[in-house]
Amino acid sequence: MRVLLKATLDTEKANEVIRSGKMESLIKETIDHIKPEAAYFGVIGGRRTALMVFDMQDSSQMPPIGEPFLMELNAEVDVCPIMNGDDLAKGLSQLG
Repeated sequence: MRVLLKATLDTEKANEVIRSGKMESLIKETIDHIKPEAAYFGVIGGRRTALMVFDMQDSSQMPPIGEPFLMELNAEVDVCPIMNGDDLAKGLSQLG
C-alpha cells in the first residue's frame, strides 16, 4: 500500500543532530531503508518536515520506519494511506 510519512522534527533536537553532523547520515539511512518513490524536505508550520511516499507491505514495518524519527529527532510522525490518480480512478469506478 502506498503511504505518506510526514515527520515534523523537534527544532531543538534537530538543531542538536545537525550540529553533531549526524543529520545527513540519519536521513540517508532512513531513505536507504524506506526506499521512497519520493522524498521532500522543507518547513511546514514553522518546523522542519520530511515527507516521504513509499510502499508499505505490512503494518509491522511501522516501528522500524518511524522509530528513528521518534527516537533521534523527537519528531511527530504521521503515516497515512494515499492514492495516485490511477488508484483514485480505480476506487471511484467501484462505487457503482
